[in-house]
Amino acid sequence: MSAKIAVIEDNPDNRFLVQALLEDSYDLQEFETGKAAVAGLGDDPPDLVLLDISLPEMDGTEVLAWLRQQPELKEIPVIALTAHAMAGDREKYLAAGFDEYVTKPILDEDILIGAIEQCLSERS
Repeated sequence: MSAKIAVIEDNPDNRFLVQALLEDSYDLQEFETGKAAVAGLGDDPPDLVLLDISLPEMDGTEVLAWLRQQPELKEIPVIALTAHAMAGDREKYLAAGFDEYVTKPILDEDILIGAIEQCLSERS
């Protein structure tokens, strides 16, 4: 059975791209907002989360903090999928508790898939 990945991304184009890159290899569940993710993740926990930082209502760092407080979800690897790509951003988000960091736009799908595979293998 393929790993289940929750994609939390408010931009439809970015969700479509991630879906096109990953749908043949993984079971995807999509959330458009942080609040929707918080409402839905506990029902059917994923194996990994791809989490946008700039989300309406509840941003990615807030969603990550919530995940880390949930006993049944706190061990799930979370990859920051973000357009925040300034010097120091990678370190900032890894220090905040993300397991990996991938910048958007996704220009090289191997970077994204490599990060996913690494996080999933570390978890198993």
